[in-house]
This record gives sequence, structure tokens and C-alpha cells, in this order.
Amino acid sequence: MSDFLTIQSRSSYEQLPLTIPGTGGGTYGITIRVSHSAEAMKRRLQKKYIILILGYSVALLLIPYALDYRSKSSHIKDGYQQQKCPDLKSTIALWSSTRTGNSTEVEDYGNRSQSRTHIYLHATWRTGSSFLGELFNQHPDVFYLYEPMWNMWQALYPGDAGSLQGAVRDMMNSLFRCDFSVLKLYAGSSNVTTSFIFGWKTNKVICSEPLCKAYKKHEIGLVQGDVCSKCHHRDLKELEKECKKYPVMVIKDVRVLDLAVLVPLMRDPAINLQIVQLFRDPRAVHNSRLKSKLALVKESIQVLRSKKQSDKYKRLLVPSNRVHRAESYVSSAMELICDNWLNDMLLVMNAPPWVKRNYMQLKYEDLVLRPVGELQRLYRFSNLTLSPAMEKFVVNMTHGQGYSSDKPFLISSRDAKEAIYAWRERLNVEQVNQVEAYCSEVMRQLGYQKRNKDKT
Repeated sequence: MSDFLTIQSRSSYEQLPLTIPGTGGGTYGITIRVSHSAEAMKRRLQKKYIILILGYSVALLLIPYALDYRSKSSHIKDGYQQQKCPDLKSTIALWSSTRTGNSTEVEDYGNRSQSRTHIYLHATWRTGSSFLGELFNQHPDVFYLYEPMWNMWQALYPGDAGSLQGAVRDMMNSLFRCDFSVLKLYAGSSNVTTSFIFGWKTNKVICSEPLCKAYKKHEIGLVQGDVCSKCHHRDLKELEKECKKYPVMVIKDVRVLDLAVLVPLMRDPAINLQIVQLFRDPRAVHNSRLKSKLALVKESIQVLRSKKQSDKYKRLLVPSNRVHRAESYVSSAMELICDNWLNDMLLVMNAPPWVKRNYMQLKYEDLVLRPVGELQRLYRFSNLTLSPAMEKFVVNMTHGQGYSSDKPFLISSRDAKEAIYAWRERLNVEQVNQVEAYCSEVMRQLGYQKRNKDKT
């Protein structure tokens, strides 16, 4: 005998026959009708949620790219100038953002700190920046640091120059506050002394009392490296203590590619950064760079790699002549340097008055041909007094015997005119034409005439 029980849901189902033994030798047949619609509905709902979440995530990722593309497209439509300096609009927005507050806050940016002056010497390689820095190194009221970011670039090589800009600014921020612990990040050791700072053997503060008895800070004259090297290496804490005593602090470096990087430090009332930017005839810079090519090749590659995503600079990273690869890299970086110069000049042109008050443009040729007058202008900007001893020093440094390039990084007395015009004798026509081609707008802005228009 066989009885059948049916279990049925209210939805669609399928029949599952099942026979089980019963009592007395009989069997029972049970048909189970199982519903699939509830389970299917649950799965469909889960799929909908997953699709919705994925769609939302994709939207969140695409919106910034779309906005960025629209911004870049508008820059391209604006014409050639915007292509030359694509970050100009965004940086000008930083200037104008200070006007959103009250007017007194805006004016505060232009009021220099009465207690301490912070100056950055903004230059590039082989522009005469070491000589410019030495004019501050010699002053008894100045705490001077020569290229402290050099250690960072060495430690982080082969990182491209662009990716290091934020780290350069952060290090500068700490150094201007007399916090030198940041140097330990790139030393590989916590036991760092004054000997770790690049250029320490010619630093007047490190080699003078009270850190060393070799020299006296108020006495004007070049520091001899072999003399200073005999001084005991001091802990950075002692250098920090000395740093806080000086009314003026100056940092000279060549690793800020874009003036816009320094905007936060110019706006910071605790630092109120002032900038002296040094320019030089691009042809003279190119000539000097070629003579120091082996020393500059690594940093030239870092500069070029900062623009490696641009088609324009990709070709510069692939030298056509592998035999003279070092010369090719050093020469190619000159094109990017001129682009950065133009970017800086356009930035300052569009800057508000408080920025222009804290910015000074200086040409190397003016400095060495009219040393006393330019030094007076430089010291007025820096809140420094010019002594007769410093006047004598700058005249002697620019009226030396000849111009030697055997030791290009050594600061010495030279014949200024020979240093200025050496490129005319040492660069061939092709090299001159090349520099004049990709630096033409910079040369026009700075007043450097092309060779075929020179009348001297």
C-alpha cells in the first residue's frame, strides 16, 4: 500500500519523489515540491547590489579624471603660453586664494618678520649661484647653508626631480626653523655631525667660533677647506643652537625646479620666505654645464625624468649618440631648465604685490660687472648692512686673474668679463643655435640678444 503526501509552496516548484519504508512492510511515497523562486529572487537581489556597488565605485574613480581632463583641455585651448607652463593657472589660484580672507591677513604676507629674515637663493646649476651664496656666507649676521638638499638627492637617486619637490620643500621648512634632525632621514644613521652637511668645509659658521677656532665670523675672507677640515665635528644640536642666534638665515640650492613649490613657505607667516632668483645667459650656463658634464650627468637625468611622461622630453631621455651620452643628457636638461625659467617669470608677473615685494630677480652678469651696486641692492632686500670690507671682498672676487674651469665648483677670484663671455669662444655654431632656439623666449624676457644680433 502506498500513500502520497504532498508538500507544496505557494510559488513555482519542482516535484521530488521519495519512497520511504513504512510499518508492517509497507512503504510511503512522498512527493516534495520545492520552491526555487525565493532562492532565485535572493540571488538576483544580491547581483543587483553588487552591480550597484561596482557602478558607484567606477563613478567615483572616473569623475576626478573627467574633471582633470576638462581642466587640461581648457589649458590647451588657451594657446601656446599655457602649453609652456601648464601649472600657471593653478598656481595663480593659490595667490588669489589669500584674498578670500580679510584684507589685513593679505597685507600681513607682505610685512617681513622684524625678528628674523629667511631667504632662499633660487638658481640652477652653473649660474654662479655658489658665488652669490658666498656673499651671504661672508656676512657676520647670516647663518648660511650651502645646498643642504644635495644629501637627499644622493640618498634617493634615481628618483626623478619632480617627485622630490615636496620633500625638498619639507626639508627647507624644517631647516628654516633651525630643525636639522631632518638630515638624519637621509644619512642612514642617527649619529650625524656637521661634517654631513654639503659644503661644510667652507661654511663660515661651522668653521668659526664657537664651533671652531679656525676663523672669526666677523672677519671677511674665504674659508680654506684644509684648515676647516681640522675642526672637530659638532653634533647637529650645537649647530641648531647657533642657527637660532642669527637674524638672517639663507639657504642656497639648485633643486627647486618650479617657484610654485615654494608658495606654501611664502604664505607661512612663521617663515615669510623671501626669494632671490639668479639668472644667467643660457649660452654661458650651457657652456659651463658641458665642462662639468661628468659631475652633472646624474642630476641631469633626474631633471629629465621628471618630465618623462611628456612626449617632448621622452626624446631627450634617448640620446641619439650613445658615445657621448653624458654630454647628451647634460645638454638636453638645458631645454627643461629654460622652460622652468619661463614658468617662474610668468608666475611672478601674475603674482600679487606682496609676492613681488618678497621676490628679487638678479642677473649674474649684472652682479659681476657692477658688484658693489648689485650687492647694495641685494643686502637692502635682505635687511643686511654693507660694510667697506664686504665691498672690497666683492670687488676682489670679480677682478681676479683669468678664468679657469679646471675646478668649476671651487669659489675663487676670477676675471668677471672672461667668465661672462667664455661661451663665445668655446661653443660651436650648432651648440649656440640650439640653445638660442629652445631658450629664445627666456633670452628675450631677460634681455640677452642672440649672437647674430650682437654688436659687441
